[in-house]
Amino acid sequence: MYDFDFDVIWRSLGYLFRDGMTFTLMLTTCAMVGGIILGTLLAMMRLSSYRFFSAPAGLYVNMTRAIPLLLVIFWCYFLLPYICGYVFHELYKISPKPIGDLLIRIFGYQVQDGTPLRIGAFTSSVITFILFQAAYYCEIMRAGIQSVSQGQMGASYALGLNYWQTMFHIILPQAFRNMLPVLLTQTIILFQDTSLVYVLSITDFLGAASKVAQRDGRLVEMYVFVALIYFVICLFLSYLVRCLQSRIAIIR
Repeated sequence: MYDFDFDVIWRSLGYLFRDGMTFTLMLTTCAMVGGIILGTLLAMMRLSSYRFFSAPAGLYVNMTRAIPLLLVIFWCYFLLPYICGYVFHELYKISPKPIGDLLIRIFGYQVQDGTPLRIGAFTSSVITFILFQAAYYCEIMRAGIQSVSQGQMGASYALGLNYWQTMFHIILPQAFRNMLPVLLTQTIILFQDTSLVYVLSITDFLGAASKVAQRDGRLVEMYVFVALIYFVICLFLSYLVRCLQSRIAIIR
């Protein structure tokens, strides 16, 4: 029988929640907000009657959902600094001097010689999860938009509203209401997926627990504790989603 040492958990609670869980919640919140915004724009593009908009959006969504998230994390962390360095270097060469000076103030002198930009682990993680989760939020929002009666679109045009006014004032509010439980469920999945940044040695909740486990040699205690915390949080959030769904459900 394994001799559990619960004292290592109590000693590390401050570090785990102050540093690890704070990073995890910040990453989840930023990725959720950015993913919903980008996903809504992609959903509107996919529903467009112009193939100039619908085709690229459909290609992006299908390609992103076919790639493992872990691979996207590695791509963004290792390749994004080189891609951004090259793009901003080329932009610096063709831009007027005021714009070039602005690029230098924002990104540093790397834009002059094309060296990789120092993006940072947190920024790279936020970009990764926004780009990846936007594909899933896009499909959720597309279903929500299609759930709204098309007659409301025609009625808004009859009242003199244009396409964007109709979408932002009539269609999207109803779509968000219809899809809110699904959006929150996807956010719970996002909260679980953020633990994958552990492979980049980032101090998220799992990464912090892993560092404590390696330091004290108590891997079983720390990983069991992390699994228990994730289980409790996700179970509680799922219960809240079910309560919210019952309160906002539209009786038809």
